[in-house]
Amino acid sequence: MADAAKRAQVSKRVMELTAQAVRKLKDPRVGMVTITDARMTPDLREATVFYTVLGDEEQVKASAAGLERATGHLRTTVGRALGMRHTPSLTFVADTVPDQANRIEALLAQAAAADAEVHKLAEGASYAGDENPYIEKGEEEDSEESTR
Repeated sequence: MADAAKRAQVSKRVMELTAQAVRKLKDPRVGMVTITDARMTPDLREATVFYTVLGDEEQVKASAAGLERATGHLRTTVGRALGMRHTPSLTFVADTVPDQANRIEALLAQAAAADAEVHKLAEGASYAGDENPYIEKGEEEDSEESTR
């Protein structure tokens, strides 16, 4: 088992090498693919490579099929450049973090718009009762005397 520092170093190197190799693929199905992350198992035998694709859902599916088809070639290319005894097997997973971030950002924008609308409605509003209904009659006189 490799320590965490070595695993992080190998993960980073696998990510870089995979990104370079994907750029050189001639498969027309693999479109604008960006390798975002790579994670290694503790024994350095398997790598999960996360990627994003610029385009619609059809292009994402086509790129996934192209990457799946080129996995053997990419593994060979990465293995030669790594120079390790065992070449890690590569598994490609579509990275959904950017999509989730866009969704959260849209929800926050909607919440901010709703908040602004509430503040606009509340501009001319006044309290239904006293401003501080918890002050008792005797406390009002004490607080007025202490301010004098």
